[in-house]
Amino acid sequence: MSVATRQGLALALSFLAGMSLTATLAVRAEQDTPQNPLPLDELRTFTGVLDAVKQDYVEPVKDKDLLENAIRGMLSNLDPHSAYLDAEAFQDLQIGTSGEFGGLGIEVGQENGFIKVIAPIDDTPAQRAGIRSGDLIIRLDDASVKGMPLSDAIARMRGKPNTSVTLTILREGAKKPLKIKLIREIIQVRSVKNRLLEPGFGYLRITQFQAKTAPNLEEALQDLEKQNQGPLKGLILDLRNNPGGVLNGAVDVADEFLEEGVIVQTKGRGNSSEQTFKATAGDLLKKAPMIVMVNGGSASASEIVAGALQDHQRALVLGERTFGKGSVQTILPLGNGTAVKLTTARYYTPSGRSIQAEGIKPDIELKSLKVATDDDADASLVKESDLTGHLRNDGVNGTRPAPAETAPTPQTSPVPDNDLAQSDYPLYEALNMLKGMTLLQSRSEPASSPAPQQGNKG
Repeated sequence: MSVATRQGLALALSFLAGMSLTATLAVRAEQDTPQNPLPLDELRTFTGVLDAVKQDYVEPVKDKDLLENAIRGMLSNLDPHSAYLDAEAFQDLQIGTSGEFGGLGIEVGQENGFIKVIAPIDDTPAQRAGIRSGDLIIRLDDASVKGMPLSDAIARMRGKPNTSVTLTILREGAKKPLKIKLIREIIQVRSVKNRLLEPGFGYLRITQFQAKTAPNLEEALQDLEKQNQGPLKGLILDLRNNPGGVLNGAVDVADEFLEEGVIVQTKGRGNSSEQTFKATAGDLLKKAPMIVMVNGGSASASEIVAGALQDHQRALVLGERTFGKGSVQTILPLGNGTAVKLTTARYYTPSGRSIQAEGIKPDIELKSLKVATDDDADASLVKESDLTGHLRNDGVNGTRPAPAETAPTPQTSPVPDNDLAQSDYPLYEALNMLKGMTLLQSRSEPASSPAPQQGNKG
């Protein structure tokens, strides 16, 4: 299946759903039978409460507000991802999926009435300020988010560029809540980034899955090949802190590295929610070794890619267990500029595993550690001079033999900023592992085997 075709299906799945919710409810009402009757008693209770509020509440309330709040309450108690989208929220959703919007750059969900950070987006105010996956946002400026609809919280975080918002955050390990002031920017999500780690070894990072992520990935691979002046020996695909995005963007990315077989299945109550996405022939890397990096901020579409490549033994998954968002949300427009985002199915990996609340367990688990520099290590060590009552130096110093030449002693070069062991230890380990995989593959292949060439996929 071509990328263009899949993009069309993505739009159908993500935004249109084939019919308005109003029409859907009308059809279902006609199909109600004695075995599945309308809850008349509960509907009478609802209308009674509505009438009581309209007649006796201390202040007048608009019918529109009452009904919208009732819908929000009904959906918010289903699961953290189902929600009512008013006109502004629906428009924001479409803008966000296009890859550009005004805000902070945080993918969030809801947990215990608070807003939980799934992942900060790269190169955004949130990421630069140190917002972390797992942080709980408890206040936005002076407003408590306890019980606040997720759509309202997102609306508060988004806004005009150069305006500020202060987040109060609970973070595991922190003794007290943290207050972080952020300045909103136009968030332009660059979906795919690439660089050559060493000759022959490429690095691709996908920050979010969009409709054009797969074509961008193809261009990034071509750029890596150009930098390398030849085909790659191996590739690291970094999905850490990737909160997901468009389903078909993930399917197309997984397809770039698979020759055949199921990529992902979706299963729900209705026949329309059951779909199977399969790979088409052609592996861009021609089976060159791959490592996929994940962590607790890798969610939804990221888990689809990691699970597919893991189940087909196409790549080694390294890092931490993923977020565990294995559900499909369908957007059902209501015809008046508003919509309902409704969870309609679950994701299943090619082997039939449900991602929901389980996540993807890496083949090799590796925490996000940091390596201290030599100076940092020395600073933390206790030395003789630190001991209470230590003997003083008596001032007698022997003569140090002079060097054979009187040339100035060369200074030790400082550790470069891009040293992987210090700047990104998990990536450093992934690169070492990828080298080993490449060496093992080269030894298992006949000596006359040609070097891997990158293929093309439509």
